[in-house]
This record gives sequence, structure tokens and C-alpha cells, in this order.
Amino acid sequence: MNKPAELQLATVPVWINGKAVVPQGRMGDVYNPATGQVSKRVPLCGEKEIDAAVQAACTALPEWRDASILRRARVMQRFLALLQKHQGEIAARITQEHGKTLPDAMGSVQRGIEVVEFACGIPQLLKGEYSENVGTAVDTHSVRQPVGVCAGITPFNFPAMVPLWMFPMAIACGNTFILKPSEKVPSASILMAELFKEAGLPDGVFNVVHGDKEAVDAILNHPAINAVSFVGSTPIAKYIYETCAKNGKRVQALGGAKNHAVVLPDADMEFTADALIGAAYGSAGERCMAISAVVAVGNSADPLISLLKKKATAIKVGPGDQDGVEMGPLVSAEHRDKVLGFVNKGVAEKAKVVLDGRNHGMKEGYFLGTTLFDNVTRDMEVYKNEIFGPVLVVLRVDSLEKAIELVNSNPYANGTAIFTASGGAARRFENEVQVGMVGVNVPIPVPVAFYSFGGWKNSLFGDLHVHGMEGVKFYTRTKVVTTRWPHQDTPSAGLNMPTLG
Repeated sequence: MNKPAELQLATVPVWINGKAVVPQGRMGDVYNPATGQVSKRVPLCGEKEIDAAVQAACTALPEWRDASILRRARVMQRFLALLQKHQGEIAARITQEHGKTLPDAMGSVQRGIEVVEFACGIPQLLKGEYSENVGTAVDTHSVRQPVGVCAGITPFNFPAMVPLWMFPMAIACGNTFILKPSEKVPSASILMAELFKEAGLPDGVFNVVHGDKEAVDAILNHPAINAVSFVGSTPIAKYIYETCAKNGKRVQALGGAKNHAVVLPDADMEFTADALIGAAYGSAGERCMAISAVVAVGNSADPLISLLKKKATAIKVGPGDQDGVEMGPLVSAEHRDKVLGFVNKGVAEKAKVVLDGRNHGMKEGYFLGTTLFDNVTRDMEVYKNEIFGPVLVVLRVDSLEKAIELVNSNPYANGTAIFTASGGAARRFENEVQVGMVGVNVPIPVPVAFYSFGGWKNSLFGDLHVHGMEGVKFYTRTKVVTTRWPHQDTPSAGLNMPTLG
């Protein structure tokens, strides 16, 4: 790879105790995937830097935990306004480091902003329950209290959205937080930390550290971290879940996916093809909710594949910051080569090549074109693996029953969709399919912020999903208080209007 002179490279700092810091030690490279050029340097933190962030979070915890929920909500409201104001700047940083198109980056930031909107309602979300006279003159009530210092380990494909699924909810609930974003895409998180400080968040409540496995292990093994949230591949999710459980930490670890879209013959084929093109090739397929496998039922296959080929061929591939570009590069040369290896494997396994993305014509950067395979079987590697690239495979079955069986036999269970005009078929599918998120004529059924995101089986390790009320439950612990007051004194009332906050 071409590398500019070291003196020309900016270094992305870490954010500890309300300040941007560049620690000494190991450094990594941040690439522009559209050019293949190194654009920045990033510190690769170890135990020392992780401990500094944890100590800052521990110091800040008592004051923030005891702050009124109205104060927390008001800080969150100011943060929301700043995110909206700087949405374009955050998106531009994502495009520069991840490669996705600017409109796609803007949309992903918007989905993260919606979680902050939800977190602004924390006074309502933290309400407990109350029962009067559970016994004679005995009352019982429940409260939700913060778990303490929390950490989030997030993937390269959504540098703003996935972190925003985690830290606003945790902080609104009264916790302090340490974010370790992917070292491939570090800049958006630092900008969000700066905006949070501008919104009035006390120093130490939110910290950002960068790094590789050394930083991850330091987080997982630090005794002062009480809860860890993770989104990434299934092998790493399982490792994080097991390590956190061994260390007595609360953990939610979201893993990989192989998302199916079942298409019935009565579906609107034009509508369905448009939906599947966006779901399969948007963000170059680097989405955990991307549709990567189409299950064509009966005679839907031939007309659908014809439309998919036509529409996929027309997708404009190029740098994500250029007008009119619909699909950008993959995030790194290593990942591009991994996806290319799966395409080669599909050809070798005799899947029918409808569209070959290896001939994309781009001379620089980490590009692949759109690839479409037909006549794929469940024993082929292009079906069994999460490719995480612009590769769509089509499997053929002759009934809805067999389609449901195929989906349910897959070890991943993140998201799925069905395209049909039949309410009965859709209802049967949503009832019988063993997957965490289901779309009916919706190709990427990512729930809105006030519902929870998460899969089943090998797509989730842990009991609770992210954001929504499950996020509130994850970042709080329930305490039940039983009260009796045999002798009550009535306090004197003041003359002024009482206020809260």
C-alpha cells in the first residue's frame, strides 16, 4: 500500500476524562478504502490506557449516578441537538474511513440519533412499580439503578450507529462508559465525544479508547468494568461472552448473520427486486442485517433472478463521496481479498454465476462489483458463511414449508424477510421462523429505536438485546424495596413552589 510521509499523517487521539490524548506506544494505520492510501494513524491501546479510562469512569461515576434523571435527560437533549447539527460531518468521517456512500452514512447516523431521541425520555423509562398494602401497612416498590462502569466494543461497519445504540442508553441510565470502536474507523467516535462534552456531560462519564485484541482483552479482564456490550462476528462474540461470564460481568454479545429473504410467487417482483438490491448490495454488503441469501419459492425464481441481474448490473460503483455512486469499496484490502476468496469458492463449487463482481474495473482502492449466484445449495461455502460483501446467493425450494425449514436450519438467526401478497403466508412465516427480527415485505427489518435489536442462536450471546427497553434493562439493575412506617411524622410544608432537578 502507498503510504504518505509520516509527518503528513494526523493521529486520531483517545478521549479520556474529557480530554483528547495521544498516548505513546503502538500505532496503527487508518486507510481511505476508496484509494488504498493511509490517511491517519491511530493509537493501539494496552492495559495502561484502558486502566486510565476506567479510573476516569470510576471517579466520575458517583456524581453522575446520583445526578437527577432530569439533569441526565437535559444533557442528552443538548447532545441530540449537536448530533443533528453535525450529522453531515460525522457521516463524512465515516465515508472517509469505511468507504460507504455519503447518503448511506447519513442514514446510519440518523438511525443512531433516533436512539438518543429515545434516551431523552429516560425519566419515563426508569419508572419502577409500586404496590400498596402488600401486607398490613406494608408497601413494596421497585427501582432501576445503574450497573456502574460499562464498556462497548463496536465493529467497523457502523462507526456511529452501533456506538449510539450503546453509550447514550448506558449514560442516560446513570452509568459511565468506555467505548472501544474499531481501529479501522476511529474518528467518528472522537467527534461524538467532543459533542457530548459540549452538551455538558461531566468529564470521565464517556471515554473512547482505540486498539486491537490487546485493548479488548484489557477491557474484558478489568475488574472495575461491570458490563460489556459487543457487536461483531460470531467467534469473537462467543469469546467475549465466555470471558465476561467467567469474570462475573454482565454481557450482551451480538454475532454474525446469514439473513434470508423468502420470495413467494405472488410477490410483486419489481418491488421485491428493488428491495433486495438495496438490502444485498447497500454498504457493499457490509451490514449484519444485509440480505445475503434469497430463498425463491416455486416459479418465482426465474423472473426474480432476471430482475436482480438487471438491477445489480446498473449499480454505480465508486468512491463513496462522489455524486451518483451507489456502492463504495470494502473496508480493507484484507477484507476485500476474503470476500474475493468466497466468490472464487462459489465458482469452484459450481454455483451458477449470474453476475461476476470480480470484473469491476476499478484500478485503485478495495473495490468489488456486485456478484449474484443462482442454484446455490445449503452445503456450499458461499451459503454457509457470512461473507459480509456484495455477494447475493439464490436457493430454490418448492414450498413455503421448505423455505421455513431452510431458514430455521441455519445456525445464524439475526434477521429474515418474506415477500408475499398473502397475509396467511406472512403470518405463518413470522410465527414459525426461528429468527430474532422479521420483515414482511421489509428487506432489512432493523427495529426503530424504541424496540430492541438482536438475533437468536449464533447471532446473540446473552439474554438482552440492544436499545429499546431491553437496553434500559441491560444497563440497570432492579432493586425491590419493602417498606413499613409504624409511626409517621408529617413534615412541615414550605411556602414556595417546589421544583425538581
